[in-house]
Amino acid sequence: MTHDFAAEAQSLATELIDLRRDLHRNPELGLELPLTQRMILDALEGLPLEITTGKGLSSIVAVLRGGRPGPTVLLRGDMDALPVAEENDLDFASTNGNMHACGHDLHVTGLVGAAKLLSAHQEELAGTVAFMFQPGEEGPGGAKDMIDEGMFDTIGAVPDAAYAIHVAPGAHGIFTTRPGTLMAGANTLHVTFHGRGGHSSQPHASIDPVRPTLEFGQALYSMVTSTFSVFDPVVAEVTQLQAGEAVNVIPPSAKIGASVRTLSAASTKKFAEVAPRLAESIAAAHGCTAEVVWTEQYPVTVNDDGEAAFVADTMTEAFGEDRYVEAPTPLMGSEDFSYVLNEVPGAFLFFLVSPQDIDLETAAWNHSPQVLFDDAHLPDQAAALATLAWKRSLRD
Repeated sequence: MTHDFAAEAQSLATELIDLRRDLHRNPELGLELPLTQRMILDALEGLPLEITTGKGLSSIVAVLRGGRPGPTVLLRGDMDALPVAEENDLDFASTNGNMHACGHDLHVTGLVGAAKLLSAHQEELAGTVAFMFQPGEEGPGGAKDMIDEGMFDTIGAVPDAAYAIHVAPGAHGIFTTRPGTLMAGANTLHVTFHGRGGHSSQPHASIDPVRPTLEFGQALYSMVTSTFSVFDPVVAEVTQLQAGEAVNVIPPSAKIGASVRTLSAASTKKFAEVAPRLAESIAAAHGCTAEVVWTEQYPVTVNDDGEAAFVADTMTEAFGEDRYVEAPTPLMGSEDFSYVLNEVPGAFLFFLVSPQDIDLETAAWNHSPQVLFDDAHLPDQAAALATLAWKRSLRD
């Protein structure tokens, strides 16, 4: 049996919009989101769900067990906001210096809506649906923390499939994803060059760490173009430089930091090998030493080919051919749902929800204090998640 969740979700529109706006007014950061967690639990109250909250973070795992045997499907919505002061003139704008500038208030609300839609058909549901409400997507990686805390044990099995939707500015109401690599892995590189400090009038009596630091910054850009294929691109951007305090003092050390995005595990591994060698060689040429710290923050987000095709077919069938567009290339942004997709075949998709009166050419992007999302699309977002879970449950 199939259901038209897109039609059913319209009855939830007012409730979902109210929840989203309450969440938007009260953004919280990181892994500890007590108010956000309480608002979600209140919204789920009365549904036939097995609810478990996190031990070391404000996560929620809500499990719906269907009346018939079948697969286990995981749906995820992230909960945390950003340390961004909102600049929108909205009657529900945040005022605490934080902001849901990446749309996680919509992600939470869409997942609550999906839980309501599927709970209404519990006895007909084949298998199990797990609703993963996750803190800390913006850092330090709450998805991994939830897995490490035993989320799959809580669910009762490693899921057979996993899906998540992320809102973004763009053409109104369009779903988009692609098979294979969808988003980059996020990494950081920090190098401290150690020399010997001294007076700026006598550089010959010192070992200046600033010179290798600057040279390394330029060499890093050259290394990317000369070492990595344009068909497996890498973005390395120097974002931090720190040296001395006084203008007439050669400091004993200098630091440089870079954000590095990669589109394959092979490129991540290669960068981790090549960058320290480059830093140490430049340091040695200047009589310095280099202390290198390489951190792999989030893995590459890779959609399962079959699940991405299933998403495309399902969105087209549920909402029409004009509502789904395949993404032509991966994005260099990163996402910690990658930790889930490393364990479970699934797909991550985007939902473009700019307001109708916004110029798409100049619309503010995610993480901007001016970004706007149209919550009139929330019923479709909830329906999309519910439809993916329902149709996936019928495949096995």
